[in-house]
Amino acid sequence: MEKSPDAFRTISEVAEDLDLPQHVLRFWETRFTQIKPMKRGGGRRYYRPQDVELIKGIRYMLYEQGYTIKGVQKLLKDNGIQFVIAIGNGDLHAMEAIAQRKAAAEGKVAEPALEEEMLVGEAKAKPNKRFFSLGRSGAEADNPISADQGKLTRDNRALLQEALFDLLECKRLLDQAR
Repeated sequence: MEKSPDAFRTISEVAEDLDLPQHVLRFWETRFTQIKPMKRGGGRRYYRPQDVELIKGIRYMLYEQGYTIKGVQKLLKDNGIQFVIAIGNGDLHAMEAIAQRKAAAEGKVAEPALEEEMLVGEAKAKPNKRFFSLGRSGAEADNPISADQGKLTRDNRALLQEALFDLLECKRLLDQAR
C-alpha cells in the first residue's frame, strides 16, 4: 500500500525518494532551520510534505545548480521557503510571482511582463546548434537575424535567456573563487 501525498514520511523514506543519505538530511537540519521534522519518542523523525518539498529544492540548488550551503541559506533568507520549493519543482510562474510580491513589498514597482515576452517551457533547439545558430537550421542558420525582423522567436529568446543565466552563474562562481 502506498502512502497518500499528504502523509508524513520517515527519514528513510525521504532519503530513498530524494536519493540522499540519511546523515545528509540530519546535517541539513542543522544548517537550514527551515527544515523542521516532527520528532517522536526516541528521536524518530517524521517529515511533512512541505519539508520534503523544501529538501527537494535545497538538494536541487546544492547538487544541480552548484550553490554553496551559505548561498542557499541566503536564498531562503531573501526569498523565503516557497521560492526554494518552487525552484525544486521547476515552477517558473511561482518563482516569478514570489519575486514580484517581494519587489512590491519593498516598494519597487515591477513592470508586468507582456504575454508575448513570457517564456513558456523549454527551448526546442538541439544542443549542438544552441550557441551558433540560435536554433535555426539550414540557410537560415548562416545569416544573422536582421534588424528589420523586429523580434526574436520564443525559442531563440529562451536560448538567450538560458545563456544569460549560465553566464551569470559563471560570474558568481568566479566571484566566489576570488
